[in-house]
Amino acid sequence: MEKNSTKYNKWIVILSIAIPLVVAILFGVKIDAELPVFLPPIYATINGLTSLLLIAAVWAVKNKKVKLHEKLMKTAIVFSVLFLVMYVAYHMTSESTKYGGEGVLKTIYFIILFSHILLSIAVIPFVLITFVRAITNNIELHKKIAKYTFPLWLYVTITGVVVYLMISPYYVQ
Repeated sequence: MEKNSTKYNKWIVILSIAIPLVVAILFGVKIDAELPVFLPPIYATINGLTSLLLIAAVWAVKNKKVKLHEKLMKTAIVFSVLFLVMYVAYHMTSESTKYGGEGVLKTIYFIILFSHILLSIAVIPFVLITFVRAITNNIELHKKIAKYTFPLWLYVTITGVVVYLMISPYYVQ
């Protein structure tokens, strides 16, 4: 188990650095293509569904439905990857939308956006470590980190939806 853990730890570090780095680089790449669908409401919905999956997964494990918990968590990870792919695709093919609100709403928007972005980067290693501890059957350590991973990940998914709802009136289609 120690060799597997070490192997996974290297991948966790690599992915935790590479994912935000690649996303940042791809944000600078603009492709002159029009997507067949308007992605923001789709990836915001996926974020919302991920929130529900996370809540359902916690409910499942608390009710000793471990297999259901495992399926829900794997689905949440797939949804998060799907969200990220669509999010990057949208930003590579579209100009960024400026928030048009004013006053206190603008301040609230940027506080939520800033915390969402920072925590979306910070949650990556938490999710990966939590997942690895589960698949390597290190359940005690899995539980210890999951109590931090869950609220972080849930916050990121919920604030992703909030950011979308706050900026959606300013999208130009």
